[in-house]
Amino acid sequence: MSSGKILVVDDDRSLIEVLKVRVESAGYEVTTALKEEEALEAAKDQTYDLAIVDLQLDGTDGITLMQKLHLILPDMPIIILTAHGSIESAVEAMRQGAYSYVTKPFNSRDLLLQIEKALENRVLKNEIQRLKNFLNEEYDFGNIIARSEKMRSVLEIVSRIAGNDSTVFIQGESGTGKELIAKAIHLASDRKDKPFVALNCAAIPETLLESKLFGHEKGAFTGATQSAKGSFTQAHTGTIFLDEIGDMSLTIQAKVLRVLQERQFYPVGSEKMAEVDVRVIVATNKDLEEEVKKGLFRNDLYYRIHVIPIYLPPLRERKEDIQPLVEHFLKKFNLRMKKEIKGLTSEAMQKLLLHDWPGNVRELENTIEFAMAMTPLDYITEDYVLQSKAPAEDETLKPLKDAKNAFERSYLIGLLQSCKGNVSDAAELAGKYRADFYSLLNKHGLNAADFRNTE
Repeated sequence: MSSGKILVVDDDRSLIEVLKVRVESAGYEVTTALKEEEALEAAKDQTYDLAIVDLQLDGTDGITLMQKLHLILPDMPIIILTAHGSIESAVEAMRQGAYSYVTKPFNSRDLLLQIEKALENRVLKNEIQRLKNFLNEEYDFGNIIARSEKMRSVLEIVSRIAGNDSTVFIQGESGTGKELIAKAIHLASDRKDKPFVALNCAAIPETLLESKLFGHEKGAFTGATQSAKGSFTQAHTGTIFLDEIGDMSLTIQAKVLRVLQERQFYPVGSEKMAEVDVRVIVATNKDLEEEVKKGLFRNDLYYRIHVIPIYLPPLRERKEDIQPLVEHFLKKFNLRMKKEIKGLTSEAMQKLLLHDWPGNVRELENTIEFAMAMTPLDYITEDYVLQSKAPAEDETLKPLKDAKNAFERSYLIGLLQSCKGNVSDAAELAGKYRADFYSLLNKHGLNAADFRNTE
């Protein structure tokens, strides 16, 4: 059964009774109000998870009541009930903060689906905000940008699994922030006050990797003038992050497998068994299933590490995050360079939005740092972004339909960012009716609310 407290406000007594019966039949606890005063008193008396408010109320309107309710319960999603002839007003209510609207006469299944989605969305937002607040209080994690649905899903997984000790498998291209997510998991876990040890397996020669992982005794090999602890021992009671695990040799893979199975190992040159208590997070930019098929990665190790998979999308799949990432990097480098760069021109931002970002977030950060270092102005023009970037081959060879869709989506994102999610302004700039503009947003899976400044 569903659960949650819902406030229903409508001046039509018969309709409100129907709503109460339908919503309660889905397992929700319902409080009804016929007047604005009753609704406001109810909101002051207890916390509600969601409200359903009629657009036309006796003596007031749903938008005004919604604004008053949000002063009392700021995070409560509100669904607007409206007649077919007032859909434009309902859309205006969404622009001003409503979660969605349902037309009368309403379909019970549609209404319950809207309620379920709104409550799920609220839980997700609260979890992401809780995680980000925690990380930002203690550490510099402002560049975990989660405006896009894909990154919000990543942070939802992080918030859910941080508290257990299951092995986490992070897959993503270089520059997508795999270590950042690994740190976020560690710092949101019960091990947060214990060590976090990261080791890039691709950056260490195979002859040294075993020693780096497990440590060695004095004299174990040429140059071992003293004993040294390995990463597993250093991470004892904390978290070890093995980045680019797909670059390990099969010999090292066998030894890592034993540690993951038994939490025991022999340091190089030692006959004394070492034991460790660690949470393991691994990452790779390779397709390990393909590596297994080729015989380059052990099948048993793959299934040992592939417990909780997290896929980090490349920046080209989450372009909604480009503007907030740019804003974050502007603040970061303004402080470091002692500058006051205010932002980018619309042409410069459009250039960023149309780029495919093979280097992902790291490439974007480098691009902004270069532009800020080079510009003589207090803003960045297109002349200083991606100066040496020629169009990618696949950009010029896309089918016309795909190229048009890609441009259209980027154009819409740029408009919404420039207008801070104001659909009326964006539609006007685009020369479109608002209804047609909303159709375009739906076509490309964009939500104007994601582009509003919530700070």
